[in-house]
Amino acid sequence: MIRYLMHFAAAAAALGLAGAVQADLPNGAKAPGFTTQGALAGKPFAFNLKAALRKGPVVLYFYPKSFTQGCTLEAHAFAEATDEFRSAGATVIGLSADDLATQQKFSKEACRDKFAVGVASPAIVAAYDVALKGNGAPAGMTSRTSYVIGRDGRIKLVFTDMNFRDHVRMTLAAVKALSAKPAR
Repeated sequence: MIRYLMHFAAAAAALGLAGAVQADLPNGAKAPGFTTQGALAGKPFAFNLKAALRKGPVVLYFYPKSFTQGCTLEAHAFAEATDEFRSAGATVIGLSADDLATQQKFSKEACRDKFAVGVASPAIVAAYDVALKGNGAPAGMTSRTSYVIGRDGRIKLVFTDMNFRDHVRMTLAAVKALSAKPAR
C-alpha cells in the first residue's frame, strides 16, 4: 500500500498535480448563496450570486490579496480571457478579504475594467471554506480557490492551487463544457 501511495505521489508530481488540492465544497454541492459589495471598472455595486446565476454560470475565484504579484497576474489573466468567458455565457467575479476601496482600485488597475471583484466577508470565506491559514491560524486572507457554479446553483468545478497559472484555463474549460451541453 505504501509503495502504491509513493507511486501515485510521484505520478501526481510529474503531471503537475501536486499543488492542486480540492477544497471542502465538492463538485455537485449546492453553492452557498451570498450578496456582497463589489466593484467593476472602479464603480461600486452589490453582487448577488442568485441574480448572477439567472444570467448563466458564475466563475467565482478567491484570491489572497489585491496588488500582490500572483493576484495581480491572475487578474490580468482573467481580464485577457473575459471575452471567452462572456462568449460561453459566464460571469466572472474575484473575491478577496480586501475592503471595498481597495477592490475599486484593483478592478480598474489589475482587472483592467473587464470583470468585477468583491469583498469576501468572513461569512462568505467560511461558507466556501477558503480561509488561508498560516501555522494553523487564520491569516486574514483567502486561499486561491476557483469555483465554477452552474445555473442550477451547483458547483461544477472546484480548483485550489496557490499558483495562479492554471485557474483561468481550468475554469474556462469547465464553463465551455457547460455551454456545450444541450439544454434540457
